[in-house]
Amino acid sequence: MTSAKHAKNVSTAGHFELTIDGHKTTAFLKSVDGGQVKTSIIDEPIGHGNQRIKHTSVAEIEPITIDFGFAGAADLLKWIQDSWRREFGRRSGEIIHANFDMQPTYQYQFYDALLLETVFPALDGNSKDAGYVKIKVQPERMVEERKSGGPQISGKMGSKQKLWSLSSFRFELDGIPEMKFVNHIDSFTVKQGVKKMYTGIDRFPQIEPTKLEFPNISGTLAAGYCDALLKWHGETNHRGATDPKVQKHGAIEFLGPDKSTVLYRIELYEVGLYALSMPASTANAEQIKRIKFELYVGRMDIDGKGSLGLE
Repeated sequence: MTSAKHAKNVSTAGHFELTIDGHKTTAFLKSVDGGQVKTSIIDEPIGHGNQRIKHTSVAEIEPITIDFGFAGAADLLKWIQDSWRREFGRRSGEIIHANFDMQPTYQYQFYDALLLETVFPALDGNSKDAGYVKIKVQPERMVEERKSGGPQISGKMGSKQKLWSLSSFRFELDGIPEMKFVNHIDSFTVKQGVKKMYTGIDRFPQIEPTKLEFPNISGTLAAGYCDALLKWHGETNHRGATDPKVQKHGAIEFLGPDKSTVLYRIELYEVGLYALSMPASTANAEQIKRIKFELYVGRMDIDGKGSLGLE
């Protein structure tokens, strides 16, 4: 049986706190993972007896994955915004893990990190779940240590922590007002490439940003509202129109519980339609017939009111 004294030194999986550049981010971090040092293994023969030895070679820091809620996360969302605008800012921060009494027991510090991925969850009009964004960041350096004592960790709960659910969204596309009836949007990921460069006697590689990849967007719309979408599909896919004039501007809006207040939005630029399909039909099924659309997007931007509309 674990003694009370030893129990206080046990870090729990659910007690941790994230700080970016000196600012506490969000009261609810759903999860944090990664960020440890990993080395490559070399297996090579020696001598004439076919003996082999193994040893470590180059080392690198694994990416950190963070799932976070929106309240208090303006700093993280500003980081995302800067990255999408090719203003590749680096961030430093720390993750503190605590025991049952919220006393810090382990501290992980990272430096000069670049954003690698931003993952937005699937949006569905029938969902009752809260929405969280996942990011993956690549540190250039890290330090970890055991901690004993210090102030208790304590998140500051934002007033808008529970304002957004996965069903509170609206899709807009110029010239097709029926897109406001979109009931589902698949999860999508924006990726930022980095190049790792080992230089001199440095143990870990330097990292530099490279290409920025914006994803395609796919979703579904009730077949009764697809006339304008079918017309656009005929113009571009059937008749082969490729002029930039046939591309459109759109947006995904994340809404409050009243389904009208816009918390923030993702702007979609240079949008084109590359596929339109009818999902499989089943005999005697009573579901609403829907059309699946697939769009390519040239670039994206994230914005909102005030500090990204969150706090």
